[in-house]
Amino acid sequence: MNESTTSEPRTRWSAVWLIYAREMRDQLRDRRTLFTIAVLPILLYPIVGTLLLQIAQFTRTRPTSIAIVGVDNLGDAPELLNDDGFRPEMADPSGQSGATSRWDVTTFQTEDLGDKSERIETVSAWVRYGRFDLALVIPEGFAGADEPTVSAPAMRMYFHVGSDASMVARSRIEGILNRWRHGWVGDRLDAVGVSRGVLDPFAVAPIDVAPRETQRAAFWSKLLPFVMLIWAMTGAFYPAIDLVAGEKERGTLETILSSPATRGEIVWGKLAAVTTFSIMTAILNAISMLITSSFVMKQIQIAGAGGGPPIGPLLWMLVALLPLAALFSATALAVAAMAQSSKEGQYYLMPLMMLVMPLVMLPMLPGTTLSLGTSLIPVTGMFLLVRSLVEGQYGTAMFYAPVVGGVTLGCLYVAARWARRQFDSESVLFGGGDGFDLSQWMRHLWRDRQSYATPTQAAIGGAVILVALFFGRLAATTMPTNIGDLAVMIVLPQLGLILAPVLLMATMLTTSLRTSLRLRMPHWTTLPLALVLGAALHPSYVMLAGIVKQLYPISTEAAASMKPMVDTLSTAPWWTVVLLMAMVPAICEELAFRGFIFGGLVRGGGRFRAVLVTALIFGISHGVLQQSISATVMGLLLGWVTLKTGSVLPCIVVHITNNALSISMQRIVDSGWPVSKLMLQARGDDIAYHPLWFALSIPMAITILLYFDMVDSPEDRTARPSSEPNSSSLDGSVLTPWRWGRRLSADSPTG
Repeated sequence: MNESTTSEPRTRWSAVWLIYAREMRDQLRDRRTLFTIAVLPILLYPIVGTLLLQIAQFTRTRPTSIAIVGVDNLGDAPELLNDDGFRPEMADPSGQSGATSRWDVTTFQTEDLGDKSERIETVSAWVRYGRFDLALVIPEGFAGADEPTVSAPAMRMYFHVGSDASMVARSRIEGILNRWRHGWVGDRLDAVGVSRGVLDPFAVAPIDVAPRETQRAAFWSKLLPFVMLIWAMTGAFYPAIDLVAGEKERGTLETILSSPATRGEIVWGKLAAVTTFSIMTAILNAISMLITSSFVMKQIQIAGAGGGPPIGPLLWMLVALLPLAALFSATALAVAAMAQSSKEGQYYLMPLMMLVMPLVMLPMLPGTTLSLGTSLIPVTGMFLLVRSLVEGQYGTAMFYAPVVGGVTLGCLYVAARWARRQFDSESVLFGGGDGFDLSQWMRHLWRDRQSYATPTQAAIGGAVILVALFFGRLAATTMPTNIGDLAVMIVLPQLGLILAPVLLMATMLTTSLRTSLRLRMPHWTTLPLALVLGAALHPSYVMLAGIVKQLYPISTEAAASMKPMVDTLSTAPWWTVVLLMAMVPAICEELAFRGFIFGGLVRGGGRFRAVLVTALIFGISHGVLQQSISATVMGLLLGWVTLKTGSVLPCIVVHITNNALSISMQRIVDSGWPVSKLMLQARGDDIAYHPLWFALSIPMAITILLYFDMVDSPEDRTARPSSEPNSSSLDGSVLTPWRWGRRLSADSPTG
């Protein structure tokens, strides 16, 4: 068959423009869309600013109520109180007038509240139920601490962590007591003839050399991404719901799908419309916030905020907004395609925002800067890049800009491709319209079982494993210190939390446990070559792990917590360590991820989906960030191997070999074998492969991977047109040399 007859027609941008114009016109006629994009930003920020001004005025006028119990126990201590409450120099050392007016101090004698137990109960109730923001209890014997060699008994401070007023009162009282304590110590030094200067041998005067505009930019560069991202997502999601789920409800989606426009042109037109609304929403919110904050921030006097956001950060944010708005729009369009109604689509907004929120919060954390590691994180890298530009770090920003741009464009490509696949699936666009009946659904699961799991069942299996591992790690609070505890910590999660769920689902939801787990025998040459492949790939895996540790260093606390387990592994018998750390994880994880989950996701031509999703789930299941990144990359390779061989057995062999070598490198070096010096070399506390062996391992691995590419898997036979010869057996993959020739020349004979 001619290749040109099977390829999709070229995208007609005139058709995309017509669809874009249609969607824009329909959305601009919708009052809800206009309210969300234009009216709400104009009204929201002035209303919020008014509330902030009222709250700020209330906090200035409302005094902090303090109860001081046991003032009779102060004795001859330095004066803390006067008739109006705290002494002015204690309440505010700057000496500003009106400082004492912020305090409402009520004093009590010790005998006013009964015995000690009654006193504690009464004071606790005062603070708990809001009669006082804070209470100080001066204990008996406090007056006898005026001698220089005697320390006063502890003064008790009662506060309520659930009350903002109580927490503010606590911070203020701590400052007052520190100044009082400092004066008390100074009086004692004076009494013994020692200068008070010994308390403060030197002073530090902090001076911020950054210009005023830079200070403002540093403040707003952390706040603006969060605000603009929320509105960009909101502006993308609601139009996306209306353009897909809303058209399903109105019955107009079938009309546009039956038009001469291709699915790709429809997706591009709708994506352009959603992106436009996302950008418009974020821009209008930024303008409204700029105008409102220029007046409000001057009144409430937030440190560093100045008179509102400067123009520079806003302009850089708008530059970053363009690719991010397209990314969110493509994701929202794909998610909205799964909804059968606008109401159902709105339910998907919160999970989507919860997934993106950590990526937005990460740049706001102290100490998070733009580096190679952070630039590889989607969304986070873009906002850190903007912050570097705002703060004038142009060299750093330009150095990492290609990495950030590449990651963002890669994520945009994946999201757009996902949206396109959603529109290519008739079951996604038009399925699931009937109501849900639990009994009928259960009968359907049992009656319509197939050899493999469905993509939905596979995704549920992966989610169950991740949730189970999350709670399992929370239950494990200590690191093992002996081989028995180590065996329990490894075997129980592997068997009970990873393998058991997929075995149960495969038994109940499929007709063949062997088939659903992809336990088929591949070509006889595959397993020995998989063993060699695991050894050839291990030097690259070690190098990758080293790079990941440099990008994302392991904290000293985490390294210290893992040291007992590392010591246990180094002293345990080698065969026991290989069994626990190599064989058990490899068998359980591969049967779960490259077996059951992969077999379900690969259905319906989802090769890319199966490889990518299983690699991500496999990486996340490891828990530790550094291990997760390395495992994700290895998972991509293992997914490709199982895709080409049609079996999970080669992946098990590669996995066992990789883990066994990782835990045996130190033992190989310590053994003193002559061959070991040609393969491994010690570099301080680390062990690395010899450059010569590393150089030889790469072409060896590539050769084996190319050989695997010649294996005719069941997925290849399913995707190949029926006119092509099929020389495979029924129970597995076979080697078909003619496929290598087909790759060299698409027009060459295949028989």
